[in-house]
This record gives sequence, C-alpha cells and structure tokens, in this order.
Amino acid sequence: MPTRHGPDASSANWKVPRQPGTSSYGTRLTSRRRPAYPGNDSPCTLNGRCLYTGVLKESPEAEVQPVRVVGYTRVSTDEQATSGLGLEAQRSAIEAECSRRGWDLVEVFEDAGASGKALTGRPALDDALQAVRSGNAGALVVAKLDRLSRSLLDFAGLMEDARTGGWALVALDLGVDTTTPSGEMIANVMATFAQFERRLIGQRTRDALAVKKDQGVRLGRPLLVDEVVIKRIRKGQKAKKSLRAIAEELNADAVPTVHGGKRWYASTVRSAVLSADNR
Repeated sequence: MPTRHGPDASSANWKVPRQPGTSSYGTRLTSRRRPAYPGNDSPCTLNGRCLYTGVLKESPEAEVQPVRVVGYTRVSTDEQATSGLGLEAQRSAIEAECSRRGWDLVEVFEDAGASGKALTGRPALDDALQAVRSGNAGALVVAKLDRLSRSLLDFAGLMEDARTGGWALVALDLGVDTTTPSGEMIANVMATFAQFERRLIGQRTRDALAVKKDQGVRLGRPLLVDEVVIKRIRKGQKAKKSLRAIAEELNADAVPTVHGGKRWYASTVRSAVLSADNR
C-alpha cells in the first residue's frame, strides 16, 4: 500500500505519488507516433506540439515546354534572281533564332514566286496560318516583315487575328513580337512604312511608264495575233457582224487570242483591232 505524505497523512484525502509515464490519476500513458513530413523521419512538432496531422504531398515541378512555332518564307518572281534574301537565307535566319531562343520549330512553309501585295493566292501562307489558328503552333515567325505582307490593312488584320486567337507574330529583322506591347507598337509602325514604300514604288513605276509612253515607246506584252486574224475581224465588222459574233466564230475555229489565250470575247476582239490600229 502506498505511503501517505503531508501533514494530513492521517486523513483520507491523500494522493498517490505520480510515477513517470503515468497521468495524475495513475493511468499509464501510451506513446503515440507523431506525424512526419514525407521523406523526413522527424516529427512535425514545435515545442512538443503537433502542427500538422495530415499527409503532405510534394508537388513536382512543372516541366517547361518549348514554344512551338512555324516559319514562313517568300520570294516573288522578280526577286528570285536579284534579292539578297532568298528562301534559304530566310530559312537559316529563322532556324538560328529558334535555336537561340529555345523554340521548337515545327515546320517552315515556303511560297516561291508569290507576291506580297495580298494574303490571298499563297498556299504556303494559308497552311502556316492554319497551323497557328488551330493551336498546333503558338507563333508565326518570318525573317523579314515584308515577306509576310506589304499591305498595311492585311498586316493589321493579321495582328488582330493573332491577338484574338492567342498566337504571336514575330518578324526577326525588326524585333517585332506581338506578345509584348512594345513589339506590337513596332509592328504597327513598320507595317505603315512598308505600305508607304510600296506606294512609292508604284508611283515611280507609273511615272516611268508615262515618260516612255510620251516618247512613243510601245508598252505591254507584244501582240501574238497575225494580220490574217486582223483582216478576218475587219471583214466581219464590214459585214455588220457584232463583236460577240466575231468572237464566237474565232472560238469555233480555235484561233488563239492576241495574248495566246484560248477564248475570244467581244472585249478581246475590240482590243485586237485597237492594238492593230496603233501599230
């Protein structure tokens, strides 16, 4: 029997001395393992108090995927022999920039012998735009801005298409990148200058042609129609035949037009007669 302690040892109000590992009521305390962080054997405690009893999971780092881009190159018919920036040079510039910036170059689309005045009539450009619009690529990269378009309206439309579609336009020669406000501003400014340059070239060409015309130089493609056809047309006119009727007779006999075409119309008959009169 436990020994009584204290001045009131004779009274019934006595307590059993607390033993190590027991509560104040003499109940044996059972040890309970404290939770630990995954991969760490030390309990998650602060001054003996548990801070977290749930299961902690390590979130793996998100793997950064390279940006998928497509390239586009173009030369017009009259530039293929004279331009210093041919298809291979454009492709090399695009590949080098993608390598430097860690981009994944999916494909390079090429239009050989296509004008940059409009976006239509360029099958490779259609394929490149389809790639970014469908989400297969996140950016369209060109080596030079005017390889994409020389029309301000067309380029502005492409920028709006890129903005709403969530893809980017990048022109390497000017540092244009529509994913940034400054890049978008540069794109607008340079597209304006490209349009201005095109208008100047057109004006110079018209002025030069006007001078040649004043000097009596015959402009345009040479006529391929011979005198026999001209005489036939004039004979039909003397017979009071309409230009349409004359054209149908020429088509029935498979006579080529003045420019080597296969079908005559009233307008082509008139043009043939006028050209013959001006010779």
